[in-house]
Amino acid sequence: MRRKVKNRNVAKPDYKYKSAIVGKLINYVMERGKKSVASDIVYRALDIVKTQAKREPTEVFEEAMRNTSPQMEVRSRRIGGANYQVPREVREERKAFLGMNWIVNAALAKKGKPMHIKLAEEIMAAAKKEGEAVRKRENVHKMAESNKAFAHFAW
Repeated sequence: MRRKVKNRNVAKPDYKYKSAIVGKLINYVMERGKKSVASDIVYRALDIVKTQAKREPTEVFEEAMRNTSPQMEVRSRRIGGANYQVPREVREERKAFLGMNWIVNAALAKKGKPMHIKLAEEIMAAAKKEGEAVRKRENVHKMAESNKAFAHFAW
């Protein structure tokens, strides 16, 4: 059995909303260490969310995270020469990682608009249980459900 990881790096809260989850989103949007560019994109996206949703943007983002974070996922396990997709419950840190990653990647996959607009659209869609990130979560849940017969292989 693995040992517990003791020294986890905790993302600092951002300076505008004082929210750790927004600080983490900035880190996921960041490319090549350009944090100021990433924070500008995220803050502009959250300003768009605030004007269009007429709610607190951190609330909308947290709701989007709840709607995109998976409860179960499948992990590949090799047993007796065959690979099985074994459903597993997802840890809290991994839920946050997958949810944010799917939102950011769905925004990156869209073409023809600036990143802050694409990110705002994806956050609002995820808060309404729509969009590509929510579809990804549903696909992962379907995979886990269809491979429930292999749950006894869980380690």
